[in-house]
Amino acid sequence: MSKVHLGDTVRVHYTGRLKNGKVLATSKGKGPLLVNIGSRRQIPGFEKGLVGMELGETKTITVPPEEAHGPKREELIVKGFSKNNLPQNMTPDIGKAVWVVKEDGDRIEMTIREMGEKTVTLDANHPLAGETLIFDVRLVEII
Repeated sequence: MSKVHLGDTVRVHYTGRLKNGKVLATSKGKGPLLVNIGSRRQIPGFEKGLVGMELGETKTITVPPEEAHGPKREELIVKGFSKNNLPQNMTPDIGKAVWVVKEDGDRIEMTIREMGEKTVTLDANHPLAGETLIFDVRLVEII
């Protein structure tokens, strides 16, 4: 039986979850996910975990933060950002995304993590940074 190799294109059914069991995404009720192994369109640890699988095989792939969305970086968290600097038409709320213009003119998307009376804490980390991700997968096709 053939196994998945770097460069292969495969279809998998999957359920992705956090360590606490919270489901992040699934292919249940949808078609299988198309993955080009090595294309880096999926997180590296997910693609790496598919290598060596055989058709019809099921397995659990545990992906540490370093092979997913990276560790949580404190330097990407801005505390004490004045609410006056938020867009005027915006109602700030925890979890809401906001675009911030940096000193060099580039824009960066940040998420409101905490709110005070006059300030907010903004976070430019990916929402899943620092998280270990767990995927239950079944290989349904090697193309």
